[in-house]
Amino acid sequence: MKILFVCLGNICRSPLAEGILKKKIEEYGISGIIHSAGFEPYHEGQHPDPRSVATAKNHDIDISGKTARLFTLEDFDNYDKILVMDAMNYADVMRNARNGSDRSKVDYLLNLINEGSDDEVPDPYYGGPSGFDKVFDMMDRACDRIVKDLLN
Repeated sequence: MKILFVCLGNICRSPLAEGILKKKIEEYGISGIIHSAGFEPYHEGQHPDPRSVATAKNHDIDISGKTARLFTLEDFDNYDKILVMDAMNYADVMRNARNGSDRSKVDYLLNLINEGSDDEVPDPYYGGPSGFDKVFDMMDRACDRIVKDLLN
């Protein structure tokens, strides 16, 4: 399975989700390719937000070496699933979709735990560390569902 997580700048939510799922599939011996990307170039080439790095580290996950990159059209070709964090990310990805096959790969991450809800993972960037803990817990539950589905 090849999964891409997408958020706005690829420094808070999506690299954290990438780290969570990479750790989980490694623990279960599942092979897969897991990456993340964003749509805004403000942070391209930068490492994740220090609060995301700290939150991940509190769960024995190291995302400090990740660098932000932009979503590309080739991502539709390179990934089986593209999981977005919020409505703006969803609209951005869908606007770039070339066809029905591309569109069928896209979903909200939290639809994995509350099907059809289109619930958003809130962007913790402008808040404090507790916001990063909150989004970690949400994404952790969704990544548990991915692993469960891959094991079945």
